[in-house]
Amino acid sequence: MEFNQIETRIDEMKTDEIRCCENDLDLMSISLEAEVPEALYVGMKDFICGNENWDQSKLISSAIANFLFQNGSDDRAVTEKYLNDIFNL
Repeated sequence: MEFNQIETRIDEMKTDEIRCCENDLDLMSISLEAEVPEALYVGMKDFICGNENWDQSKLISSAIANFLFQNGSDDRAVTEKYLNDIFNL
């Protein structure tokens, strides 16, 4: 792949991201793959096993909403997710 092809592909990817961000009301789901320290993995597994209403997806969504809210996000959906999780709604 030549440089101009790579640059074009990057521009296409940015356009896709912009389109995605323009549809704030659309619900979408993405897959994440991340390496986490063993202590966090064990803590997550123990929490999920001890709380039948939680699963890995809900835990990760809650953690991300918590991070975003506490770091200044003003997105209403983030705030709603954060508050719902705090009050177990």
